[in-house]
Amino acid sequence: HEAVQRATRFFIREEIRVKGDWAVRNPELTPSGWAFEFENDSYPDIDDTSIVVMDMAAARMTDPAEEQARCAVVERATQWMTGMRSKNGGWGAFDKDNDAAYLAKLPFSDFGEVLDPPSVDVTAHVLEMFGRLGYGRDHSVVAKGLDYVWRSQEADGSWFGRWGVNYVYGTGAVLPALAAVGEDMSGARVRRAVGWLAAHQNDDGGWGETCASYVDPSLRGTGESTASQTAWALIAL
Repeated sequence: HEAVQRATRFFIREEIRVKGDWAVRNPELTPSGWAFEFENDSYPDIDDTSIVVMDMAAARMTDPAEEQARCAVVERATQWMTGMRSKNGGWGAFDKDNDAAYLAKLPFSDFGEVLDPPSVDVTAHVLEMFGRLGYGRDHSVVAKGLDYVWRSQEADGSWFGRWGVNYVYGTGAVLPALAAVGEDMSGARVRRAVGWLAAHQNDDGGWGETCASYVDPSLRGTGESTASQTAWALIAL
């Protein structure tokens, strides 16, 4: 469709082809990715890039030269994402192995979070991307990412989500990723997550979660229903 063609051309034009701060730890990695903002070449966003790659992989260009460009961008972005994986198997939002906790204890760090450690929600979106591209559980990058995700599962079956509120978001990201890479969706750990989501549906049919769950885990999965959080839960289910 012409709308898809135009959108794909936009993605091709907007790919970041210069090195940003991430290159400090990855000096040999070929640049790629897309920013969350309109313009921010220094910080391509790993989370957003995973979504762009999934969409571009599903598109097809009618012009042979544009189709060749689309394939090249998808391959370059996939290699960039592979190179941005942290040592613990997960992905952060902008950097690799940016998890030195002592930095947050420095006196001038009182304005908030100064680190970019891997998070389950970003890692799940990247794993879903690899799954959509045909990578399975036996691929080394996927296997290490899966191991990180399973290690991070809460005792009640949910997952913490850093970039969306919160356990509904994290769980809503992980379950589609597990399905995409070929995980056994009848397994006990998956069913525990599904059970957690089902148990936290509100009486009005929706899902909601207060931001206070970030500081009080007892509030996880509880709050007034919202359209976005209900959508995350439905995507997972």
